[in-house]
Amino acid sequence: MPPVFSHGDLRLYLLSLLDEAPRHGYDLMQALSDRTGGTYTPSAGTIYPRLSKLEEEGLVTKTVDGRKTVYEITDAGRAEVASRSGDLAGIEAGLADSVRLIADEVRAGVREAMRSLQADLAAASAAPSRPAAPSSADPRAAAREQVRRADELLAEFRAGLRADLRGHVARGGDLAASVVDDLKTALDETAEAVRSAMRN
Repeated sequence: MPPVFSHGDLRLYLLSLLDEAPRHGYDLMQALSDRTGGTYTPSAGTIYPRLSKLEEEGLVTKTVDGRKTVYEITDAGRAEVASRSGDLAGIEAGLADSVRLIADEVRAGVREAMRSLQADLAAASAAPSRPAAPSSADPRAAAREQVRRADELLAEFRAGLRADLRGHVARGGDLAASVVDDLKTALDETAEAVRSAMRN
C-alpha cells in the first residue's frame, strides 16, 4: 500500500527537498516518487497548492525560468527544516518501511509462483504414464507434442509473470534485486529438476 503522509508531513518533506536544491514542480513530484521507491507519486493537484501555501508563509520563493517555475527555500524555510529534523527522520523511516513492505510482497509473490510451478512440474513427472499408444504411432510425434505443450506452459508462465512485474513497476512499485535473484535461483532449480526427470 502506498505510504500516506500524515497531516503536515508532505509539507515538511517538500521543504526538505527544496533545502537540498531549488526545484520545479515536476522535479519535486519525481523526487517524491524516487525517494519512496515509486510507492507514492503525487499529482500536480497535490503539489502545487502546497507550494503556493509555503510561498504564502514565506518559506519558499518562486521564479520563472523559461517555461518552468522554480521553487527555492528561504532562510525561514531552512530554519523550520532544521527545527523539525526529528519529525523529518520519522517521516523518512516510515517511508522506508513502506518500501520494504512492497518489496517483501513482490518477493513473496515471486516465490509462491515458483513453488506453484515446481509443484506442477513434480506432479506431472510423478503422474502415471498414459497407456501405450498403438505400435503404429510415431514415438517422435508424441515427444514433439509434449515439447509443444511444454513450450505453451513456459510461454504462459513467462507472459503472466512478466505482466505482473511490469504492471507492478508501472504502478510505481519497487522491484528489489533480491527478488530477481530469487527468481533466477528458482528457475535454475526448476530447470535442473526437469533435466533430471528427462535423464531418468
